[in-house]
Amino acid sequence: MKVVVSGGGTAGHVTPGLALGRELAGRGHEVSFVGTDRGVETRMVPAAGFELHVVPSRPLARRISFEAIRALGAAAAAVGECRRFVSGAGAVVGMGGYASVPAALASRRDRVPLVLHDQNAIPGLANRALSRLAGPRAVAVSFREAEPRFPRRVRTVLTGNPVREDVLRVRTDRAALAAEARSVFGLDENRRTLAVFGGSLGALNLNRAAVAACGLLADRSDLQMVLITGPEHVETIRRAWPPPGEAPALLLRIEGFVDRMDLVYAAADLVVARGGASSVAEVSALGLPSLLVPYPHAAAGEQLANATALQRAGGASVMLDRNVTGETLRERIVNLVDHPERLAAMASGALAFGRPDAASRLADLVEEAAA
Repeated sequence: MKVVVSGGGTAGHVTPGLALGRELAGRGHEVSFVGTDRGVETRMVPAAGFELHVVPSRPLARRISFEAIRALGAAAAAVGECRRFVSGAGAVVGMGGYASVPAALASRRDRVPLVLHDQNAIPGLANRALSRLAGPRAVAVSFREAEPRFPRRVRTVLTGNPVREDVLRVRTDRAALAAEARSVFGLDENRRTLAVFGGSLGALNLNRAAVAACGLLADRSDLQMVLITGPEHVETIRRAWPPPGEAPALLLRIEGFVDRMDLVYAAADLVVARGGASSVAEVSALGLPSLLVPYPHAAAGEQLANATALQRAGGASVMLDRNVTGETLRERIVNLVDHPERLAAMASGALAFGRPDAASRLADLVEEAAA
């Protein structure tokens, strides 16, 4: 069966789409992708070995404006082009974002079954619009909290958010991967490890707070931190550590970007991260306790909703970005790492919440829709 996966713009849409693509390809299906020429899909999709069809598309505006009219015009022009790729497909899967709109609308024109997938606890604008306009066979959601936000007539299915195979390996190969992580990052086997990151581009406020917290924890010879700053911030943060004239006992490894997140997760006893859908899906699938600091400028507050959902399940602690300083971050870290029973309870909560089989569940739904 031919399956077209549409969506892009950000890694949050592309990464779960690739996880789904690998699952479908492993079942013998022919998978291709539709995206734009400006998003991360231009790099990630070909690197994963899939064909990418590029179509013109522009971000959807949330209010009436000239840009909104241009976006609608671009989407309309792209629908006709997408029909060439969608024709003859058994199913189209829309992964959200403006890049998914043309292929989803083309599927309606050609009567190809459509399945939508939304990664967040608060669904995106594109998926909410398409659920009304394109008549999907089903909308797959990653959080139960997302279900009431779609029309009642639309069938919603809780699948979870597909996680990359390399990350899922940590579930079975954690000891070996942790040993590799110690070699790659220069970590100490006898210390507890904090992993701090703010997404692929980093988070400057979180970076600064993490370094300040390390200064306040400088005498902790039992702790070490891997801080992934994002490429733009790495030199600024490296200049801030170690403090002048000090030789801290705490071990801090600063990285601009890490493409082997499996190693970071395998080494981590506690993860400090944003509330992005992929981060929440990954830490919960692996049963890792986390301290989540949602991105405060997310369009609809979806990161806070994602993080809060995991917190309610007992798998995470949540801090608002405006409250994060070196002092508050240090206090929260100590209240967790110095109480192993709390970390163990959070790990259990995260594991119960996680859906490591999300790619398989979503692939089942796509096959069902096509049938």
